[in-house]
Amino acid sequence: METIGIIPARFGSTRFEGKLLADLCGKPVIQHTWENAKKSKSLGDLIIATDDKRIYNVCKGFGAKAIYTSKAHKSGSDRLTEVVSDIDTKIVVNIQADEPFIHPSMIDDVVSPVLKDKDTQMATLCHKIRNEHEILDPNVVKVVFDRKGFALYFSRVPIPYDRRVNGPTGQRAPKYYKHIGLYAYTKDFLFTFKSLPQSPLEKIEKLEQLRVIENGYKIKVIETRHDTVGIDTPEDLVKATELIKGSKQLSFL
Repeated sequence: METIGIIPARFGSTRFEGKLLADLCGKPVIQHTWENAKKSKSLGDLIIATDDKRIYNVCKGFGAKAIYTSKAHKSGSDRLTEVVSDIDTKIVVNIQADEPFIHPSMIDDVVSPVLKDKDTQMATLCHKIRNEHEILDPNVVKVVFDRKGFALYFSRVPIPYDRRVNGPTGQRAPKYYKHIGLYAYTKDFLFTFKSLPQSPLEKIEKLEQLRVIENGYKIKVIETRHDTVGIDTPEDLVKATELIKGSKQLSFL
């Protein structure tokens, strides 16, 4: 197959342990993610990779292909390499398990440049920020990119810095873009990425993708019109519940 999607799934979470199995309008969070990802036209297969029996059993219960992986993995990308090491595929898509509102076309969008351009080894998504609160929120990662769409930097602080705050006025307000943590890699580059040591900026910002940039590789950034609501805290779960109850159906169903 050309493309395989992997959903790395851990039970532990610093801010919300067990969030993937939390009830979201009658289904666990991870089931919403899986069902929406399954609608992507780009995936030849979709696998949930977990080291936790509780998650494994729940996922098998709603019909997902789930496999056990080592408990020693320090990141989702490490878990991906274990899963795909013996699978013949060109592209691997890393889908965050705590993104129940992921739109299937987002997966298609992130796969496209890696599939079509032999010089693109890794791609991710961004969404234009319209809520000023998100610009200042360190949990919302921001990204800036060059004219060809390749990432220059990712940060938890507002980038670019707006000099109008302490400088001249009358300038056009900068555009801020939220990074959406959906990644597509060539299989070869995924293993290259795994072999790279943690980089200084990665450790400072706690953003794994900075390792790629610091080592001289490029990440293609695709702007999507779809936003997501990640489940990082119990408050996020309440917000997600309200969004679903306030709409008869999600726009892509």
